[in-house]
Amino acid sequence: MNNISRARHFLVSLLGLVLFLAAAEPGTAVAQRGLARRIDRQLAEPPFDRAHWGILVADESGRELYSLNADRFFVPASTNKLIVTATASVLLSPAYTATTSVYGSGPLVNGTLDGDLVLVGRGDPTFSARCYGTDTLAAGACDSLWSRMDALADLIIARGLRHVTGAIVGDGSYFDDQLVHPGWEHYDLNWWYAAPVSGLGFNDNSLDVTHGPGPDVDAPARIEIEPALGLFLFENRTRTVGADERRTIDFFRSPGAATIWAEGNVPIGGRQRTEYFAVPDPNLYFAAALRDALARRGVSIAGPTRSTTDSTLYRALREGPAIVDMPSRPLADWIFPILNTSQNWFAEMLLKTLGKETRGQGSWRAGLEAERSFLVDSVGVDSTAFSLDDGSGLSTSNLLTPRTLVRLLSYMRTHPGNEGFLRGLPRSGALGSLRTRFVGTPLEGSVTAKTGSIAHVNSLAGYVERPDGRTLTFAIFANNHTARGAAMLSRIDSIVVEMGR
Repeated sequence: MNNISRARHFLVSLLGLVLFLAAAEPGTAVAQRGLARRIDRQLAEPPFDRAHWGILVADESGRELYSLNADRFFVPASTNKLIVTATASVLLSPAYTATTSVYGSGPLVNGTLDGDLVLVGRGDPTFSARCYGTDTLAAGACDSLWSRMDALADLIIARGLRHVTGAIVGDGSYFDDQLVHPGWEHYDLNWWYAAPVSGLGFNDNSLDVTHGPGPDVDAPARIEIEPALGLFLFENRTRTVGADERRTIDFFRSPGAATIWAEGNVPIGGRQRTEYFAVPDPNLYFAAALRDALARRGVSIAGPTRSTTDSTLYRALREGPAIVDMPSRPLADWIFPILNTSQNWFAEMLLKTLGKETRGQGSWRAGLEAERSFLVDSVGVDSTAFSLDDGSGLSTSNLLTPRTLVRLLSYMRTHPGNEGFLRGLPRSGALGSLRTRFVGTPLEGSVTAKTGSIAHVNSLAGYVERPDGRTLTFAIFANNHTARGAAMLSRIDSIVVEMGR
Protein backbone atom coordinates (compact mmCIF):
# COMPACT_ATOMS: atom_id res chain seq x y z
CA MET A 1 0.00 0.00 0.00
CA ASN A 2 1.49 3.32 -1.08
CA ASN A 3 1.51 6.44 1.05
CA ILE A 4 -1.57 7.92 -0.64
CA SER A 5 -3.54 4.70 0.00
CA ARG A 6 -2.42 4.64 3.62
CA ALA A 7 -3.52 8.24 4.09
CA ARG A 8 -6.88 7.54 2.46
CA HIS A 9 -7.36 4.45 4.69
CA PHE A 10 -6.50 6.49 7.80
CA LEU A 11 -8.97 9.24 6.88
CA VAL A 12 -11.75 6.73 6.24
CA SER A 13 -11.08 5.06 9.62
CA LEU A 14 -10.99 8.42 11.37
CA LEU A 15 -14.27 9.45 9.73
CA GLY A 16 -15.85 6.18 10.85
CA LEU A 17 -14.74 6.79 14.42
CA VAL A 18 -16.11 10.35 14.34
CA LEU A 19 -19.44 9.12 12.98
CA PHE A 20 -19.58 6.40 15.68
CA LEU A 21 -18.91 8.89 18.46
CA ALA A 22 -21.43 11.33 17.02
CA ALA A 23 -24.05 8.60 16.98
CA ALA A 24 -23.31 7.69 20.60
CA GLU A 25 -23.00 11.27 21.82
CA PRO A 26 -26.66 12.35 22.05
CA GLY A 27 -27.27 10.10 25.07
CA THR A 28 -24.08 11.05 26.84
CA ALA A 29 -21.90 14.10 26.27
CA VAL A 30 -24.49 16.20 24.44
CA ALA A 31 -27.10 15.56 27.11
CA GLN A 32 -24.60 16.35 29.86
CA ARG A 33 -23.57 19.59 28.17
CA GLY A 34 -27.23 20.55 27.80
CA LEU A 35 -27.87 19.87 31.50
CA ALA A 36 -24.78 21.87 32.45
CA ARG A 37 -25.89 24.85 30.38
CA ARG A 38 -29.37 24.83 31.90
CA ILE A 39 -28.13 24.56 35.48
CA ASP A 40 -25.42 27.17 34.91
CA ARG A 41 -28.09 29.61 33.66
CA GLN A 42 -30.08 29.03 36.85
CA LEU A 43 -27.03 29.79 38.99
CA ALA A 44 -25.95 32.87 37.04
CA GLU A 45 -29.08 34.95 37.73
CA PRO A 46 -28.95 37.52 40.56
CA PRO A 47 -29.13 37.20 43.52
CA PHE A 48 -28.32 33.49 43.24
CA ASP A 49 -24.98 34.23 41.59
CA ARG A 50 -23.72 35.54 44.95
CA ALA A 51 -24.31 32.21 46.73
CA HIS A 52 -21.73 29.49 47.26
CA TRP A 53 -23.13 26.47 45.39
CA GLY A 54 -22.25 22.81 45.59
CA ILE A 55 -24.03 20.35 43.27
CA LEU A 56 -23.51 16.76 42.21
CA VAL A 57 -25.87 14.68 40.05
CA ALA A 58 -25.20 11.02 39.23
CA ASP A 59 -27.09 8.23 37.46
CA GLU A 60 -27.58 4.63 38.65
CA SER A 61 -24.15 3.59 37.38
CA GLY A 62 -22.43 6.35 39.34
CA ARG A 63 -21.64 8.43 36.26
CA GLU A 64 -21.59 12.14 37.09
CA LEU A 65 -24.00 14.14 34.96
CA TYR A 66 -23.23 17.50 36.57
CA SER A 67 -20.71 18.58 39.16
CA LEU A 68 -19.96 21.92 40.78
CA ASN A 69 -17.73 22.16 43.86
CA ALA A 70 -18.62 18.54 44.59
CA ASP A 71 -15.59 18.07 46.86
CA ARG A 72 -15.84 21.39 48.71
CA PHE A 73 -17.23 21.69 52.22
CA PHE A 74 -20.73 23.08 52.81
CA VAL A 75 -22.95 23.56 55.84
CA PRO A 76 -25.69 20.97 55.16
CA ALA A 77 -28.48 22.11 57.54
CA SER A 78 -31.07 19.33 57.89
CA THR A 79 -29.77 17.20 55.02
CA ASN A 80 -27.36 16.17 57.79
CA LYS A 81 -30.23 13.98 59.06
CA LEU A 82 -29.62 11.60 56.17
CA ILE A 83 -26.48 10.44 57.96
CA VAL A 84 -27.96 9.57 61.36
CA THR A 85 -30.97 7.82 59.83
CA ALA A 86 -28.86 5.84 57.33
CA THR A 87 -26.39 4.84 60.06
CA ALA A 88 -29.19 3.65 62.35
CA SER A 89 -30.94 1.81 59.51
CA VAL A 90 -27.81 -0.26 58.88
CA LEU A 91 -26.33 -0.66 62.37
CA LEU A 92 -29.54 -1.23 64.35
CA SER A 93 -32.21 -3.83 63.73
CA PRO A 94 -35.39 -2.62 61.98
CA ALA A 95 -37.24 -4.05 64.99
CA TYR A 96 -35.06 -2.10 67.45
CA THR A 97 -36.98 -0.57 70.35
CA ALA A 98 -36.00 1.37 73.47
CA THR A 99 -37.52 0.28 76.77
CA THR A 100 -38.85 2.63 79.42
CA SER A 101 -38.97 0.92 82.81
CA VAL A 102 -40.70 1.75 86.10
CA TYR A 103 -39.08 0.57 89.34
CA GLY A 104 -39.98 0.78 93.00
CA SER A 105 -37.30 1.58 95.58
CA GLY A 106 -39.28 -0.36 98.17
CA PRO A 107 -41.78 -3.21 98.36
CA LEU A 108 -45.18 -3.05 96.65
CA VAL A 109 -47.66 -4.55 99.10
CA ASN A 110 -51.44 -4.39 98.91
CA GLY A 111 -51.33 -1.57 96.36
CA THR A 112 -48.86 0.62 98.30
CA LEU A 113 -45.29 1.18 97.14
CA ASP A 114 -43.23 1.95 100.25
CA GLY A 115 -40.54 4.05 98.56
CA ASP A 116 -39.94 6.04 95.39
CA LEU A 117 -41.45 5.33 91.98
CA VAL A 118 -38.45 5.57 89.64
CA LEU A 119 -38.89 6.01 85.88
CA VAL A 120 -35.87 4.93 83.85
CA GLY A 121 -35.78 6.06 80.22
CA ARG A 122 -33.57 4.51 77.54
CA GLY A 123 -34.00 7.06 74.78
CA ASP A 124 -37.58 6.46 73.59
CA PRO A 125 -38.66 9.59 71.66
CA THR A 126 -42.14 8.31 70.81
CA PHE A 127 -44.07 9.62 73.84
CA SER A 128 -45.24 12.32 71.44
CA ALA A 129 -48.26 13.54 69.49
CA ARG A 130 -47.63 12.78 65.83
CA CYS A 131 -48.23 10.48 62.89
CA TYR A 132 -45.64 7.94 61.83
CA GLY A 133 -46.73 7.38 58.24
CA THR A 134 -48.21 9.19 55.27
CA ASP A 135 -51.52 7.34 55.65
CA THR A 136 -52.73 9.15 58.75
CA LEU A 137 -56.02 7.18 58.78
CA ALA A 138 -54.30 3.79 59.07
CA ALA A 139 -54.79 1.98 62.37
CA GLY A 140 -52.03 2.87 64.83
CA ALA A 141 -50.40 5.43 62.52
CA CYS A 142 -50.94 8.39 64.84
CA ASP A 143 -50.66 9.08 68.57
CA SER A 144 -52.23 11.85 70.59
CA LEU A 145 -50.27 13.79 73.21
CA TRP A 146 -51.24 11.35 75.98
CA SER A 147 -51.55 8.05 74.05
CA ARG A 148 -48.36 6.40 75.24
CA MET A 149 -48.16 8.09 78.63
CA ASP A 150 -51.67 6.89 79.41
CA ALA A 151 -50.70 3.42 78.20
CA LEU A 152 -47.72 3.41 80.60
CA ALA A 153 -49.98 4.50 83.46
CA ASP A 154 -52.42 1.69 82.61
CA LEU A 155 -49.59 -0.88 82.77
CA ILE A 156 -48.68 0.38 86.25
CA ILE A 157 -52.30 0.25 87.39
CA ALA A 158 -52.52 -3.32 86.10
CA ARG A 159 -49.72 -4.25 88.52
CA GLY A 160 -51.94 -3.14 91.39
CA LEU A 161 -50.27 0.16 92.33
CA ARG A 162 -52.60 2.58 94.15
CA HIS A 163 -50.35 4.66 96.41
CA VAL A 164 -46.67 5.74 96.57
CA THR A 165 -45.26 6.82 99.92
CA GLY A 166 -42.16 8.43 98.38
CA ALA A 167 -41.36 10.58 95.35
CA ILE A 168 -41.78 10.03 91.65
CA VAL A 169 -38.37 10.35 89.98
CA GLY A 170 -37.43 10.71 86.32
CA ASP A 171 -34.06 9.00 85.78
CA GLY A 172 -32.50 10.05 82.46
CA SER A 173 -29.02 8.70 83.19
CA TYR A 174 -29.07 6.19 80.31
CA PHE A 175 -27.63 9.06 78.27
CA ASP A 176 -24.93 11.42 79.50
CA ASP A 177 -25.70 14.55 81.47
CA GLN A 178 -24.99 16.98 78.60
CA LEU A 179 -28.60 17.77 77.75
CA VAL A 180 -28.04 20.61 75.26
CA HIS A 181 -25.47 20.72 72.50
CA PRO A 182 -22.65 23.25 73.06
CA GLY A 183 -22.72 24.29 69.39
CA TRP A 184 -26.34 25.45 69.36
CA GLU A 185 -27.23 29.15 69.56
CA HIS A 186 -28.40 30.43 72.95
CA TYR A 187 -31.76 31.71 71.64
CA ASP A 188 -32.43 28.39 69.89
CA LEU A 189 -32.36 26.58 73.22
CA ASN A 190 -35.82 28.02 73.98
CA TRP A 191 -37.45 26.15 71.09
CA TRP A 192 -38.50 22.64 70.10
CA TYR A 193 -35.79 22.32 67.47
CA ALA A 194 -33.12 22.54 70.18
CA ALA A 195 -34.94 20.70 72.97
CA PRO A 196 -32.75 18.93 75.57
CA VAL A 197 -31.73 15.32 74.92
CA SER A 198 -31.89 12.85 77.80
CA GLY A 199 -32.91 9.28 78.50
CA LEU A 200 -36.51 10.37 79.09
CA GLY A 201 -38.63 12.45 76.74
CA PHE A 202 -42.26 13.53 76.53
CA ASN A 203 -43.99 15.65 73.88
CA ASP A 204 -40.64 16.29 72.14
CA ASN A 205 -39.49 17.79 75.45
CA SER A 206 -41.50 20.89 74.60
CA LEU A 207 -44.59 22.79 75.68
CA ASP A 208 -47.33 23.63 73.17
CA VAL A 209 -47.92 27.37 73.50
CA THR A 210 -51.03 28.65 71.70
CA HIS A 211 -51.48 32.41 71.44
CA GLY A 212 -53.98 34.80 69.91
CA PRO A 213 -55.38 38.30 70.46
CA GLY A 214 -57.23 39.25 73.61
CA PRO A 215 -60.88 40.36 73.55
CA ASP A 216 -60.06 44.06 73.16
CA VAL A 217 -57.25 46.42 72.22
CA ASP A 218 -54.86 46.89 75.17
CA ALA A 219 -55.92 43.57 76.75
CA PRO A 220 -53.21 40.94 77.24
CA ALA A 221 -52.97 38.35 74.50
CA ARG A 222 -54.73 35.06 75.12
CA ILE A 223 -52.10 32.39 75.81
CA GLU A 224 -52.64 28.72 76.63
CA ILE A 225 -49.96 26.19 77.54
CA GLU A 226 -50.31 22.43 77.13
CA PRO A 227 -49.66 20.18 78.91
CA ALA A 228 -50.40 22.20 82.06
CA LEU A 229 -48.36 20.28 84.62
CA GLY A 230 -47.60 23.09 87.07
CA LEU A 231 -43.85 23.00 86.44
CA PHE A 232 -43.47 26.59 85.27
CA LEU A 233 -44.31 30.09 86.40
CA PHE A 234 -45.68 31.94 83.39
CA GLU A 235 -45.80 35.74 83.04
CA ASN A 236 -47.94 37.32 80.33
CA ARG A 237 -46.42 40.71 79.44
CA THR A 238 -48.15 41.00 76.07
CA ARG A 239 -50.65 43.47 74.63
CA THR A 240 -53.40 43.27 72.04
CA VAL A 241 -52.98 46.05 69.45
CA GLY A 242 -54.83 47.38 66.41
CA ALA A 243 -55.45 45.14 63.42
CA ASP A 244 -53.02 47.13 61.25
CA GLU A 245 -50.09 46.70 63.66
CA ARG A 246 -47.41 44.02 63.48
CA ARG A 247 -47.34 40.83 65.54
CA THR A 248 -44.19 40.95 67.70
CA ILE A 249 -44.94 38.39 70.42
CA ASP A 250 -42.00 36.28 71.56
CA PHE A 251 -41.30 33.89 74.43
CA PHE A 252 -38.31 33.79 76.77
CA ARG A 253 -36.80 31.76 79.59
CA SER A 254 -33.74 32.33 81.70
CA PRO A 255 -31.31 29.44 81.12
CA GLY A 256 -32.33 26.47 83.24
CA ALA A 257 -35.05 28.44 85.02
CA ALA A 258 -38.69 27.48 85.55
CA THR A 259 -40.02 30.96 84.68
CA ILE A 260 -41.30 31.62 81.16
CA TRP A 261 -42.58 34.96 79.98
CA ALA A 262 -44.13 36.33 76.83
CA GLU A 263 -43.78 39.90 75.63
CA GLY A 264 -44.74 41.81 72.52
CA ASN A 265 -47.91 42.64 70.58
CA VAL A 266 -50.69 40.60 68.95
CA PRO A 267 -53.02 42.34 66.43
CA ILE A 268 -56.71 42.10 67.24
CA GLY A 269 -58.54 39.84 64.83
CA GLY A 270 -55.37 37.93 64.03
CA ARG A 271 -55.39 34.16 63.79
CA GLN A 272 -54.38 31.85 66.61
CA ARG A 273 -50.92 30.29 66.41
CA THR A 274 -49.14 27.48 68.23
CA GLU A 275 -45.43 27.37 68.96
CA TYR A 276 -43.36 24.80 70.80
CA PHE A 277 -41.18 25.91 73.69
CA ALA A 278 -38.40 23.66 75.03
CA VAL A 279 -38.44 22.59 78.68
CA PRO A 280 -35.20 22.83 80.71
CA ASP A 281 -35.45 19.47 82.53
CA PRO A 282 -36.87 16.65 80.38
CA ASN A 283 -36.60 14.04 83.13
CA LEU A 284 -38.66 16.14 85.54
CA TYR A 285 -41.13 16.82 82.72
CA PHE A 286 -41.65 13.11 82.04
CA ALA A 287 -42.10 12.35 85.73
CA ALA A 288 -44.67 15.16 86.10
CA ALA A 289 -46.58 13.88 83.07
CA LEU A 290 -46.76 10.34 84.41
CA ARG A 291 -47.76 11.68 87.82
CA ASP A 292 -50.66 13.50 86.11
CA ALA A 293 -51.69 10.35 84.20
CA LEU A 294 -51.60 8.28 87.38
CA ALA A 295 -53.54 10.90 89.36
CA ARG A 296 -56.32 10.79 86.76
CA ARG A 297 -56.53 7.05 87.51
CA GLY A 298 -56.73 7.54 91.25
CA VAL A 299 -53.09 6.82 92.18
CA SER A 300 -51.75 9.09 94.93
CA ILE A 301 -48.06 9.99 95.35
CA ALA A 302 -47.09 11.43 98.71
CA GLY A 303 -43.64 12.73 97.81
CA PRO A 304 -42.41 15.37 95.35
CA THR A 305 -41.60 15.11 91.65
CA ARG A 306 -37.84 14.85 91.12
CA SER A 307 -35.30 14.11 88.41
CA THR A 308 -31.73 12.92 88.04
CA THR A 309 -29.02 12.23 85.47
CA ASP A 310 -26.73 10.61 88.07
CA SER A 311 -26.14 7.07 86.81
CA THR A 312 -25.00 5.84 90.26
CA LEU A 313 -28.08 6.92 92.18
CA TYR A 314 -30.43 4.06 91.21
CA ARG A 315 -27.88 1.64 89.73
CA ALA A 316 -28.78 -1.27 92.02
CA LEU A 317 -32.47 -0.66 91.39
CA ARG A 318 -32.02 -0.74 87.62
CA GLU A 319 -30.29 -4.12 87.88
CA GLY A 320 -33.34 -5.65 89.53
CA PRO A 321 -36.81 -6.45 88.19
CA ALA A 322 -39.04 -3.59 87.04
CA ILE A 323 -42.65 -3.07 87.99
CA VAL A 324 -43.35 -2.60 84.27
CA ASP A 325 -41.38 -2.35 81.03
CA MET A 326 -42.76 -0.49 78.00
CA PRO A 327 -41.10 -0.73 74.57
CA SER A 328 -40.98 2.20 72.18
CA ARG A 329 -42.33 2.21 68.68
CA PRO A 330 -39.91 0.43 66.30
CA LEU A 331 -36.92 2.15 64.74
CA ALA A 332 -38.67 2.87 61.40
CA ASP A 333 -41.16 5.02 63.30
CA TRP A 334 -38.30 7.06 64.77
CA ILE A 335 -36.83 7.59 61.32
CA PHE A 336 -40.07 8.74 59.69
CA PRO A 337 -40.44 12.12 61.51
CA ILE A 338 -36.69 12.77 61.29
CA LEU A 339 -36.79 12.64 57.50
CA ASN A 340 -40.39 13.41 56.60
CA THR A 341 -40.96 16.48 58.78
CA SER A 342 -37.33 17.14 59.79
CA GLN A 343 -37.81 16.64 63.54
CA ASN A 344 -34.54 17.71 65.18
CA TRP A 345 -35.05 16.23 68.65
CA PHE A 346 -35.78 12.75 67.28
CA ALA A 347 -32.51 12.96 65.32
CA GLU A 348 -30.50 13.85 68.42
CA MET A 349 -32.18 11.11 70.47
CA LEU A 350 -31.31 8.65 67.72
CA LEU A 351 -27.70 9.86 67.59
CA LYS A 352 -27.21 9.33 71.32
CA THR A 353 -28.89 5.92 70.98
CA LEU A 354 -26.33 5.00 68.32
CA GLY A 355 -23.57 6.02 70.70
CA LYS A 356 -25.01 3.93 73.51
CA GLU A 357 -25.65 0.85 71.37
CA THR A 358 -22.35 0.85 69.45
CA ARG A 359 -19.91 2.56 71.83
CA GLY A 360 -21.50 2.03 75.25
CA GLN A 361 -22.01 5.76 75.86
CA GLY A 362 -25.16 7.76 75.13
CA SER A 363 -23.42 10.96 74.10
CA TRP A 364 -23.06 13.15 71.04
CA ARG A 365 -19.39 12.22 70.80
CA ALA A 366 -20.04 8.46 70.80
CA GLY A 367 -22.87 8.81 68.28
CA LEU A 368 -20.67 10.83 65.93
CA GLU A 369 -17.97 8.17 66.20
CA ALA A 370 -20.53 5.57 65.09
CA GLU A 371 -21.53 7.74 62.12
CA ARG A 372 -17.92 8.31 61.13
CA SER A 373 -17.07 4.61 61.16
CA PHE A 374 -20.16 3.80 59.12
CA LEU A 375 -19.43 6.44 56.48
CA VAL A 376 -15.79 5.44 56.08
CA ASP A 377 -15.91 1.66 56.55
CA SER A 378 -19.30 0.77 55.07
CA VAL A 379 -20.18 3.53 52.59
CA GLY A 380 -16.61 4.18 51.47
CA VAL A 381 -16.64 7.95 51.99
CA ASP A 382 -13.29 9.74 52.16
CA SER A 383 -12.61 10.40 55.85
CA THR A 384 -11.60 13.98 55.02
CA ALA A 385 -14.87 14.72 53.18
CA PHE A 386 -17.03 15.39 56.23
CA SER A 387 -16.90 16.90 59.70
CA LEU A 388 -19.92 16.20 61.88
CA ASP A 389 -21.08 17.99 65.03
CA ASP A 390 -24.68 16.87 65.72
CA GLY A 391 -27.43 14.66 64.32
CA SER A 392 -30.02 17.19 63.19
CA GLY A 393 -27.90 19.71 61.28
CA LEU A 394 -28.77 22.59 63.60
CA SER A 395 -25.09 23.23 64.33
CA THR A 396 -23.27 25.30 61.73
CA SER A 397 -20.12 23.29 62.52
CA ASN A 398 -21.41 20.36 60.44
CA LEU A 399 -19.57 20.24 57.11
CA LEU A 400 -20.24 17.91 54.17
CA THR A 401 -19.30 17.68 50.52
CA PRO A 402 -22.00 17.04 47.93
CA ARG A 403 -20.11 13.87 46.99
CA THR A 404 -20.48 12.52 50.53
CA LEU A 405 -24.27 12.71 50.40
CA VAL A 406 -24.53 11.36 46.86
CA ARG A 407 -22.36 8.38 47.80
CA LEU A 408 -24.46 7.80 50.94
CA LEU A 409 -27.74 8.02 49.03
CA SER A 410 -26.46 5.67 46.31
CA TYR A 411 -25.42 3.19 49.00
CA MET A 412 -28.79 3.35 50.77
CA ARG A 413 -30.79 3.01 47.56
CA THR A 414 -29.73 -0.63 47.20
CA HIS A 415 -29.02 -1.61 50.81
CA PRO A 416 -31.29 -4.41 52.12
CA GLY A 417 -31.96 -2.43 55.30
CA ASN A 418 -33.23 0.67 53.51
CA GLU A 419 -37.00 0.25 53.93
CA GLY A 420 -37.47 2.65 56.84
CA PHE A 421 -35.00 5.11 55.33
CA LEU A 422 -36.70 5.27 51.93
CA ARG A 423 -40.18 5.28 53.47
CA GLY A 424 -39.28 8.29 55.60
CA LEU A 425 -38.01 10.50 52.79
CA PRO A 426 -40.48 13.23 51.81
CA ARG A 427 -42.04 12.89 48.37
CA SER A 428 -42.90 15.91 46.24
CA GLY A 429 -46.57 16.83 46.52
CA ALA A 430 -47.17 14.39 49.41
CA LEU A 431 -47.25 14.65 53.21
CA GLY A 432 -44.00 16.03 54.60
CA SER A 433 -41.54 18.83 53.95
CA LEU A 434 -41.93 18.53 50.14
CA ARG A 435 -45.72 18.77 50.27
CA THR A 436 -45.90 22.10 48.41
CA ARG A 437 -42.76 21.70 46.31
CA PHE A 438 -42.62 20.61 42.64
CA VAL A 439 -46.42 20.81 42.53
CA GLY A 440 -47.50 21.58 38.97
CA THR A 441 -44.14 20.57 37.50
CA PRO A 442 -43.28 17.35 35.62
CA LEU A 443 -41.62 16.12 38.83
CA GLU A 444 -44.69 16.26 41.06
CA GLY A 445 -44.63 12.94 42.89
CA SER A 446 -41.24 12.00 41.38
CA VAL A 447 -38.76 13.56 43.84
CA THR A 448 -37.91 11.94 47.17
CA ALA A 449 -35.44 14.06 49.06
CA LYS A 450 -34.41 15.58 52.38
CA THR A 451 -34.66 19.32 52.80
CA GLY A 452 -32.37 21.60 54.79
CA SER A 453 -32.71 25.20 55.97
CA ILE A 454 -30.96 27.42 58.51
CA ALA A 455 -29.82 31.04 58.28
CA HIS A 456 -28.16 31.71 54.88
CA VAL A 457 -28.23 27.97 54.06
CA ASN A 458 -30.60 25.84 51.97
CA SER A 459 -30.06 22.32 50.74
CA LEU A 460 -31.81 19.39 49.12
CA ALA A 461 -30.53 15.86 48.56
CA GLY A 462 -32.23 12.71 47.33
CA TYR A 463 -33.54 11.00 44.22
CA VAL A 464 -35.27 12.05 40.98
CA GLU A 465 -37.37 9.47 39.14
CA ARG A 466 -37.14 10.51 35.49
CA PRO A 467 -39.91 9.88 32.94
CA ASP A 468 -37.57 7.50 31.08
CA GLY A 469 -37.43 5.19 34.12
CA ARG A 470 -33.96 6.19 35.27
CA THR A 471 -33.30 7.36 38.83
CA LEU A 472 -30.82 10.15 39.47
CA THR A 473 -29.16 10.79 42.81
CA PHE A 474 -28.31 14.38 43.67
CA ALA A 475 -27.16 16.80 46.36
CA ILE A 476 -27.57 20.58 46.17
CA PHE A 477 -26.12 23.01 48.71
CA ALA A 478 -26.58 26.78 48.67
CA ASN A 479 -24.49 28.48 51.37
CA ASN A 480 -23.76 32.12 52.21
CA HIS A 481 -26.77 33.53 50.38
CA THR A 482 -29.09 36.44 51.17
CA ALA A 483 -32.01 35.39 48.95
CA ARG A 484 -35.46 35.17 50.49
CA GLY A 485 -36.26 31.66 51.67
CA ALA A 486 -39.10 31.07 49.22
CA ALA A 487 -37.04 32.38 46.30
CA MET A 488 -34.10 30.12 47.10
CA LEU A 489 -36.32 27.05 47.47
CA SER A 490 -37.90 27.83 44.11
CA ARG A 491 -34.47 28.15 42.49
CA ILE A 492 -33.27 24.84 43.95
CA ASP A 493 -36.47 23.20 42.69
CA SER A 494 -35.88 24.66 39.23
CA ILE A 495 -32.44 23.07 39.18
CA VAL A 496 -33.93 19.69 40.09
CA VAL A 497 -36.55 20.06 37.38
CA GLU A 498 -33.72 20.56 34.88
CA MET A 499 -32.26 17.26 36.02
CA GLY A 500 -35.53 15.51 35.27
CA ARG A 501 -35.84 16.84 31.73
